[in-house]
Amino acid sequence: MNRKQFLKTLAAGAVALAFAPTLYAADAADVLKRASTAMGGDDLKTLVYSGSGMGSSYGQAYIPGMAWPKLNYSKYLRQVDYEKIFTSEEASRGRAEPKGGGAVPLSGEAPFTGVASATRAWQSAGGAPVARQAAHSGRIHDLWITPHGVIKAAMKANATAKEVTQGGRKLTAVSFTQPGIMVATAYINDSGMVERVESRMPDAVTGDTPVVTTYSDYRDHGGVKFPAKIEQKMAGSMTLDLNIAEVKPNAPVDASVPDPVANAVERVTSEKVADGVWFLAGGSHNSVAIEMKDHVVLVESPLGDERASAVFDTVYKLVPNKPVKYVVNSHNHFDHTGGLRAAAAEGATILTQAQSKAYYDKVFANPNRIAIDRLARSGRKAKVEGVTEKRTLKDATRTVELYQIKGSDHADTLLMAYLPADKLLIEVDLFTPGAPNAPAPAQPNAYHVNLIENIEKLKLNVDRILPLHGRVVPYAELLRMVGR
Repeated sequence: MNRKQFLKTLAAGAVALAFAPTLYAADAADVLKRASTAMGGDDLKTLVYSGSGMGSSYGQAYIPGMAWPKLNYSKYLRQVDYEKIFTSEEASRGRAEPKGGGAVPLSGEAPFTGVASATRAWQSAGGAPVARQAAHSGRIHDLWITPHGVIKAAMKANATAKEVTQGGRKLTAVSFTQPGIMVATAYINDSGMVERVESRMPDAVTGDTPVVTTYSDYRDHGGVKFPAKIEQKMAGSMTLDLNIAEVKPNAPVDASVPDPVANAVERVTSEKVADGVWFLAGGSHNSVAIEMKDHVVLVESPLGDERASAVFDTVYKLVPNKPVKYVVNSHNHFDHTGGLRAAAAEGATILTQAQSKAYYDKVFANPNRIAIDRLARSGRKAKVEGVTEKRTLKDATRTVELYQIKGSDHADTLLMAYLPADKLLIEVDLFTPGAPNAPAPAQPNAYHVNLIENIEKLKLNVDRILPLHGRVVPYAELLRMVGR
């Protein structure tokens, strides 16, 4: 440790000694100032920390209401820039349990990066950056609930402080609101360390959602105190259990925004695949619009309000005089349900696999108050109907058949839609076509095999697949992927 670091450490220790007798009598501004100094955060502009542990695929439960699927993190790295408002979370992730969703391979590990700047959000799962604006508020929330981040955020807000006793110990609870991002309370101990942050953040599926993040075993890193243990729960289920091995205060952080993300707009392309049937793509998640005699059936309203609004606008242009009566939800994973609140705001009835209905009734009744969404502004109540094994939507012009996909480890609530007159199958996550002429894997993908088994058991005569990720392909492409 050099002389400057020694003096900073000595000063922080002196602050900590002076902290206990005056903490609880002070107002919020004084509490936060002394906590910032005790943790070495006064001159902290960036922070890079890394370690390993466990996480989970948030919003990717096998059945709604179950805990999020657990993941092993062999490597975890977070970079934050408090001045530029930037956060990057990188992990090498592998499944700790077989069932449930997420961009995680069935075996082995895969890299994942989730990033947010002050105005943009994007991610990568081993490829090029892809804009994911629906994740923006959640990632900014994660930046400001870091131990130093929550102090800095509270300093800028009209925070309040009060003494509380928990487990026989006195703590100071500092509460504040960050509009559109969160309401939060930071619990600070008599040494000036942030022990826990209880926050509520907006979520496109669950509404205002509770998050509890616990910090323990603080250690000194050149005058900056940072916990060696981080634990977090979101909506009551574990999302992080990390052991922090390395902390680099004021390390360089590249806070630039990639051009494809900076220039990204929510774009919906339409491809007519049959009379009255349009494949709506242009982003990471697709939808399908099906024209009936006096209404439209929309298969999938994904991600969040922004994507859903663009999809509905496109449908109204394609079929201007008919309302969207039904929105078919493929399954309960949050990236595929994030636009359902917007669908309910449009007055559409949501058709989902029966196991999801009670969960959706509950979470859609919980409003987004922190960041008001389309459903809250509409004043409508979500209408949800469950589909068990099969439901047929039929009128004088068309038949649409909905089937539960059975036996998949991805989700037990998967629905696929089949248009018998056009021999079209709409599915998601079990088969995402690769590039044209991509070689078939040496070992057939279990999801591919499961999808074919369901198609053949139901005796569906499929000509083309309309996947909700990727491009339209002949059914023969799926068969080729399993060596048939």
